Amino acid sequence: MEPLQLIISNIKDQARNTRSFDLRLDDSASREVSFVPGQVAILKVPEEAPAYFAFASAPDDSELEFLVKQKVGASNVIFDMHEGDVVELVGIAGHGFPLDEHTGRDLVFVAMGTGVAPLRSALRHVLKRKSEFGQLVVLYGARTPEDFCYRNETDSWGNAGVELRQVISRPDGHDWSGPTGYVQSLLDHVLPDLASPVALICGSLQMITETRDALSTMGFKKEEILTNY
Repeated sequence: MEPLQLIISNIKDQARNTRSFDLRLDDSASREVSFVPGQVAILKVPEEAPAYFAFASAPDDSELEFLVKQKVGASNVIFDMHEGDVVELVGIAGHGFPLDEHTGRDLVFVAMGTGVAPLRSALRHVLKRKSEFGQLVVLYGARTPEDFCYRNETDSWGNAGVELRQVISRPDGHDWSGPTGYVQSLLDHVLPDLASPVALICGSLQMITETRDALSTMGFKKEEILTNY
């Protein structure tokens, strides 16, 4: 694709060393950005190699949104940008989540850390057509409570009928009364209550592998375990 200029319109602190960025197309753009929930944008800033950021917004949201964690390279540069600054969208990667193939099914979103971004894209997409799906469950794991993103949205998810369960892996020194461990440990507590679940997973490679193995042991078919790559 030809590069598109994106202008930063809003920035929010989401978690420790993590910010969300809303971006809009430059007014001179001749086309819209089309993507599938779960797909990943390839963003470019001057003097840095292109970097990959999952869309956190739904395809029909008015602006694009990404989670950016302060790391190295383009991530580090974008993290310190301001409203009005420009980044380039140079490509879109991954196959995303084929949600239209799973209408009528219960959806279980399993995320770790900033892996919640592509699942938020899918969740926002589904909530706009909630009658087409069954129960919606979000299982979200992080190291500490301060590492959860979109904490300001969880109430609205609940009001929309989404069941949210969170777990942290490093509880020492934190005021936390919820479950501890890794996110895949929550599967046993929700899956038996669902009639026709499909799982959407995003996180580290180890987390994805362990979650896929656990789901397979529980009887999930290969096509019922979705990843965005």
